[in-house]
Amino acid sequence: MNGAESLVKTLLASDVEVCFANPGTSEMHFVAALDRHPEMRCILCLFEGGVSGAADGYYRMSGRVAATLLHLAPGFGNAFANLHNARKAQSGIVNVMGDHASYHLKHESPLKGDTVGISQAISHWTRVSASAPDVAVDGAAAVQAARSANGQIATLILPANTAWEEALEPAVAAAPPALRRPRAEDVQAAARALMLPGAALMVDGAALYSDLGQVAARISRASGCTLMAPFFSARSRRGAGSVKMQRLAYEVDTNVGILADKSVLVLCGTQRPTAFFAYPGKPSLPESPECRVIELCSIDMDYAWALHEIARELGASEDLPAETFQALTLPALPSGAMSLEKVGQAIAHLMPEDMVVVNEAITSGQPVGLPMVGARGHDVLVTMGGAIGQCLPAAVGAAVACPERKVLALSGDGSAMYTLQSLWTMAREGLDVCVVIFANRTYKILHGELVNVGVADVGRNVTRMFDMVEPSLDWVALAQGHGVAAVRATTADEFVSAFAGAMAKRGPFLIEVVC
Repeated sequence: MNGAESLVKTLLASDVEVCFANPGTSEMHFVAALDRHPEMRCILCLFEGGVSGAADGYYRMSGRVAATLLHLAPGFGNAFANLHNARKAQSGIVNVMGDHASYHLKHESPLKGDTVGISQAISHWTRVSASAPDVAVDGAAAVQAARSANGQIATLILPANTAWEEALEPAVAAAPPALRRPRAEDVQAAARALMLPGAALMVDGAALYSDLGQVAARISRASGCTLMAPFFSARSRRGAGSVKMQRLAYEVDTNVGILADKSVLVLCGTQRPTAFFAYPGKPSLPESPECRVIELCSIDMDYAWALHEIARELGASEDLPAETFQALTLPALPSGAMSLEKVGQAIAHLMPEDMVVVNEAITSGQPVGLPMVGARGHDVLVTMGGAIGQCLPAAVGAAVACPERKVLALSGDGSAMYTLQSLWTMAREGLDVCVVIFANRTYKILHGELVNVGVADVGRNVTRMFDMVEPSLDWVALAQGHGVAAVRATTADEFVSAFAGAMAKRGPFLIEVVC
């Protein structure tokens, strides 16, 4: 058994059964070992950003760690942006980054790079296997690290000679360490604070998509506090049956208004609300100076235990009234001229129960999303780190994790261009993903950001840096070129027909919305 074989066996023995891959020369022994184990599902992505984005979406929807296979420092660099998004989403991922044979690194070969440095810039855990006998133990430690603290980025750097030299038996990943918990007295103080007028409880993580949300709702009902959620959440349950929460907005000015009357803000499983960017004359923190912020429990801690303990301290009843939950309120099917609101109405009316919605529509997201508030119950994934190009690969990962569920990918045309190669992977794997591209031919959000920093008049350079015309992108042709059937919708009626057809059959399909 060589080192590569011991690593594959270790991953499988540790319940890692999916590898999103974009391999290169230095990983050939690992590729050969993967080939000898068909029980490991290997999925080729044609760009490393697709690899990392897919692993992120897979973890968010399954709670299971996937492996990635990346080629030296340049390949890891291509994966970096979506690893950033995955880190912000608290997704557990094991990166296997190939490297030159250890004795070859003294030479300045073309692909030599700082593999340790680039990994440490984004990974919670980094290790270089020093010898083939170490590989299995190192691989098990990587899996354990990826599962720790509610999900981390772990990167194992595999020099080529440690993959081909003789190794020992495979290992099995140990259970992750117990999660840290806040002190009992801090939980008690937080419970008392939530009883005060103007108090709010902000939650995140599993409280937004599991029964833990009902625990948070019980706390709100028992204490009288406002139950809140951040604007950016790795996974949220929305639609009928979901727990109602007041959500923050993207804009700092809106959040200042939302938090203006809050006297106490208790954070459990989330971080302090912060403006996406700094703007001249605007605050970085949206709460009022008089608001007391209690950072009880971060998302890498045992926030589930903390919520249960607060509920116990308050004697919160397990009975929740019907108004705690979102009711089913389907809009009528639209017709006539195209608008973003009508797209949202059509989706809300036609989407099936338990759909997974991956939303990176940016400026189109809000008008499309509002009609979906009362749609059938569904899960929503958003781009957590703000690095665009996450939607399409995350939809790949979500579809691999949940093959029985429809996946809907909502993306602006600019964002989708970063990782359009993911369409090919959808076709190759036969994934049940409907992609909706909002083709407004511009990075529209950047026009708004110019206004936010006080630039009112723009000229030719701004226009040519922001707008995607001359030529305009043809998403029907782009999709078909990657093996995905596609249509263009210019009216609400055309979108209704296309989306209804996509919901009625399995497999990837793309709708270009001209808006």
